Amino acid sequence: MAASTLESSIDIDANPQDVWAVVADLQRMGEWSPQCRKMLILGGVVGEGTRTVNLNRKGLLVWPTTSKVVSFVPNKRLAFRIPENRTIWSYVLEPTETGTRLTERREAPSGTSGVSQFLVKWVLGGNDGFERELTEGIDQTLARIKAAAEK
Repeated sequence: MAASTLESSIDIDANPQDVWAVVADLQRMGEWSPQCRKMLILGGVVGEGTRTVNLNRKGLLVWPTTSKVVSFVPNKRLAFRIPENRTIWSYVLEPTETGTRLTERREAPSGTSGVSQFLVKWVLGGNDGFERELTEGIDQTLARIKAAAEK
C-alpha cells in the first residue's frame, strides 16, 4: 500500500542560515514536533549518514524508531529515513525576498511497511485520521521552527 506524500510550507522572516541552524539541530526535534518527542543523535555532529534513535508519542502511546540522515546540504536540505515504516522526512529551505520558505515533507516512495500499516490501522486510528494528524503536526512543527528562527 503506497502512502500519500504529506507536505506543507511556511514563510519565515529569517535568512536560510538562521533557519538552517534551527532545522539541522535534530536534538531539538522534540521542541518542534508534536509526535517525535525526542531525537537522540548517535555519534556527535549531524551530517549525511548520521543515525538517531527517536521517541514518538501520541496520547498515551509511546514508541521508538530509528533514522538515518540521507541528505544533508547546509542551508538547503535535510532528510532522514525511518526504516521501521520506510518513510523519508525532509526539510527544504528556499530563499525568498523576505527570508526563507521552509517545506516539510513526509514521503513513502515504496509504501509503508506492513508493520506500520497494521499499527496505523489498528492502534493509531486508521490511515485517514493518522495522515490528517501528521499533516496538522507538520503545520505545528513549521510554526514552532518559524518562531524559533525569527527570535
